[in-house]
Amino acid sequence: MKRFLASILFLLPLLTVKAQINLRNLRCEMLVNPLSVTAENPRLSWEIVGKERGLKQEAYEILVASDPAKLAAGEGDLWNSGKVETDNSVYIAYQGKRLASNKACYWKVRVYTNKGLTEWSGPAQWGTGLRYYKDWEGRWIGFDRLFPWENAAASRLSARYFRKEFAVAKQVKSATAYIMGLGLYELSIDGKKVGDQVLAPAPTDYTKNIKYNTFDVTEQLKQGQHAIGVVLGNGRFYAMRQTKAYKNNSFGYPKLMFQLIITYTDGSRAVIKTDDSWKGTADGPIRTNNEYDGEEYDAQKEMKGWDKAGFDDKSWLKAEFVQEPGGRYEAQMNENMKVMKDLTPVAIIKKGGDRYIVDLGQNMAGWVKLQVKGKKGQKVTLRFAESLQDNGEIFTTNLRDAKATDIYTLKGEGMESWEPRFTYHGFRYIEVSGYPGTLSKNDITGRLVYDDIATVSTFESSNAVLNQIYKNSWWAIASNYKGMPIDCPQRNERQPWLGDRAMVAYSESFLFDNARLYTKWLDDIKYAQKPDGAIPDVAPAFWRYYSDNMTWPGTYLMVAEMLYNQTGDVALLKDHYPSMKKWLQYMKDRYMTEDGIVTKDSYGDWCVPPVTAEAGKGVNADQKHPSQLISTAYYYHFMQVMMRFCKITGNEQDSTQFAQLAEKVKQGFNSKFYHEEGYYGDNTLTDNLLPVCFKMIDPANKNKVWKNLAYIVEVTNKGHLSTGVVGTQWLMYGLTEIGKAELAYGMATQKTYPSLGYMIENGATSIWELWNGNTAAPKMNSQNHVMMLGDLFIWYFEHLAAIRADARETGFKKVIMKPKRMGDLSAVNATYRSNYGEVKSDWKQVGASFFWNITVPPNTTAVVYLPVAPGEKVYEAGKLVTGKEEGILSTKPITGRLVLNVGSGNYSFEVKK
Repeated sequence: MKRFLASILFLLPLLTVKAQINLRNLRCEMLVNPLSVTAENPRLSWEIVGKERGLKQEAYEILVASDPAKLAAGEGDLWNSGKVETDNSVYIAYQGKRLASNKACYWKVRVYTNKGLTEWSGPAQWGTGLRYYKDWEGRWIGFDRLFPWENAAASRLSARYFRKEFAVAKQVKSATAYIMGLGLYELSIDGKKVGDQVLAPAPTDYTKNIKYNTFDVTEQLKQGQHAIGVVLGNGRFYAMRQTKAYKNNSFGYPKLMFQLIITYTDGSRAVIKTDDSWKGTADGPIRTNNEYDGEEYDAQKEMKGWDKAGFDDKSWLKAEFVQEPGGRYEAQMNENMKVMKDLTPVAIIKKGGDRYIVDLGQNMAGWVKLQVKGKKGQKVTLRFAESLQDNGEIFTTNLRDAKATDIYTLKGEGMESWEPRFTYHGFRYIEVSGYPGTLSKNDITGRLVYDDIATVSTFESSNAVLNQIYKNSWWAIASNYKGMPIDCPQRNERQPWLGDRAMVAYSESFLFDNARLYTKWLDDIKYAQKPDGAIPDVAPAFWRYYSDNMTWPGTYLMVAEMLYNQTGDVALLKDHYPSMKKWLQYMKDRYMTEDGIVTKDSYGDWCVPPVTAEAGKGVNADQKHPSQLISTAYYYHFMQVMMRFCKITGNEQDSTQFAQLAEKVKQGFNSKFYHEEGYYGDNTLTDNLLPVCFKMIDPANKNKVWKNLAYIVEVTNKGHLSTGVVGTQWLMYGLTEIGKAELAYGMATQKTYPSLGYMIENGATSIWELWNGNTAAPKMNSQNHVMMLGDLFIWYFEHLAAIRADARETGFKKVIMKPKRMGDLSAVNATYRSNYGEVKSDWKQVGASFFWNITVPPNTTAVVYLPVAPGEKVYEAGKLVTGKEEGILSTKPITGRLVLNVGSGNYSFEVKK
């Protein structure tokens, strides 16, 4: 869900402050299937912003009109909701007239609050897409063949260029362009790029579904002659490697479906569509483009004015009709990628001759923009790397066979500026060779590319290690958002591994507004499910890995639960519930014994740290240690998750079956894996964490297991972790659950091996794939990964910062604010922007006094746990709290705390004697 599509100021008559409603249309796309809920009933949400305490919605009224003038006049010809009494302000389903394809809908809302009735908001808009297959009037075009200079074995394929001229004879009322450019496209009209997206559209399994992008191009079309230009890159469509058909899923040569619908002011209509009247060529300046290997651009072959009217295209080929990809056509609702930040080099080191090493100071994903002046035909080669060798040269061994090289050939016409269109790299360093003249910091710019999603939090604390981990993680997460969550941006992999994101997606949600991305990814997983129920380890299934295990495919359930917790969206659970149930039945039928043990696991606790960094020197981390303990524990956990989903989605009839199966698995698990000495399995940290976190321990054994778990961390590990991907997902929660939050804090702030702080101490500016990333063999050793973040940022925000959504009133409708003070931590200042607005928690301990400033968004409440010792009193805004203050709904003293139920607003608490 994209937040803050429009911001509208209006007055609350009974307030002395201005309030604001941010209108946002959530999942407003019209899908191909006209019977789906989202197709018939797009959902609308708004955000109320006001400083008054206890501000709460009591009712709303929505108008939806087919024309801005009608909306301004108060005519909701598509829908007038009337006054609807509810405090719900998110995911309000449209209930108006049936919506046709390619129609603009204009809407506004006013809110009845406990402080008075607002004025109508300003207008917002959504558009319906092309709902039906037959709404696409054109046909797919392309060149389904190699050209003489191309090489399939080397995955070298040039960009395809297509153009079409047309005339606009009358005044245009509206014009909307729809495009499916596969694998990647760049669209222009009259020589000007349409939109600011890059590497679009979002990748999918194109045999299952294809995303189309939509653009309002009304302003670009005046009366006269025009030209459409489309460049097609390879992306994931023409796979980066063509030599392993058994593994790599490739979909063919790039192809295009395009439709421009023009509505004139006289009511007539014209459609410009892809057909064989278009012209095309592959003999343009982009000679090859490949996500792994880079892009080669020969400026000598530029075709000046090729995407403008009047260009001589006689030498171009007639566009050829090609086979359609096969997938259903869907409006893309997750954000496209953009260039989100530019970086100036921190150092440029001349290596002799015309060769330089450029240091951007930050590991990132994207590309560089180059400025260069030289002779025609000169080549500048850019090679990318994450780190340097001891001799100062770039280190590329960990890229495997990814060439990660861009080549620019000059045209020799003064200062030339270039950046690639259809590739990206994971890097900090660039080797520049063949550069004419002296390379300066003004000549090369790093461009960070990731999905156009907002950063929704801030975090600062009194602990420098925690703060730097937050910063490094931000860069790692951003680098690996590429229309899907990928594992790494640099080597010949870059795959959407499910196992990397189990609880990590939850952690990420506290940093980025990632709900649309992960909603799209749930669809990718559902589409990848086999008819028998199997779910792959990678989705979309660009690699054909269906290994059948609980932990990797089980991310499907965990991401769905995360989205529900953070947003309160019930619809996505209803959508995916059948597929989840089918997968669990598949795993039960295929791999569960009569004793309730799930026998299939593929990876075990992937990438457990070696005992020491030196012990792991040169060791390849690609080692699998399957564990029936892990697979059985996870099956039990998923039964608990499904029982929750049953209740939420109205599938209560399944709950009894899940409960009975869960009990069987629990009994079998304890019988097989529990040892009377008080530990599970091989007594690893992960083996004991899972039954603790999944609440599988018999009550009589709980204290022994808890004590043993703490002993492993505190004594055996000397305050360090010893978990791989699976255990790290539950590490902070597990230690906090057993009352060892202090131990969790100590582990999170370690600077010695193995820890995130150790990575920082050894120069990391993002997050390593391996705990011993400075010593491990390079084959599997990314320096920009997220899988080891686990549940860390859930813990940061829910426990350190005290910002957590109530499990019963999800989506931050009710916020639980219960700070944990531990170790040397004396202050945390954090914000998180939820669907309802910004939640703020800023606490600090100064001497014997505790200060806490909080902000609770309008239309929500919070349960605030103030730490109070015997003899201490609580003040708010300098006055003793009695429970009668405005906004404080109730007070309740408990041991060590004063619990306040509060409404929205800003509060300033002080606890002192």
